[in-house]
Amino acid sequence: MIIDIVRTRLESELAPERLDIEIEGNRLSIVIVSACFEALNRVKRQQKVYAALDSYITSGEIHAVIMKTYTPGEISS
Repeated sequence: MIIDIVRTRLESELAPERLDIEIEGNRLSIVIVSACFEALNRVKRQQKVYAALDSYITSGEIHAVIMKTYTPGEISS
């Protein structure tokens, strides 16, 4: 199932402390908390997520991605 593949890919590439994924059809909604986002602006964070999912987006398995990206410090404050 695509949700398991996406979860595995994001976990291996971004090492999230928290990862929530919802899929409706070929649309993906993600909340991800990762230290790899430290010192990155919102656009750079999104680019990292898109890079991890690029092959699925290119193939059409994923059509749209809505994401919220946080550092651990942003969640705990």
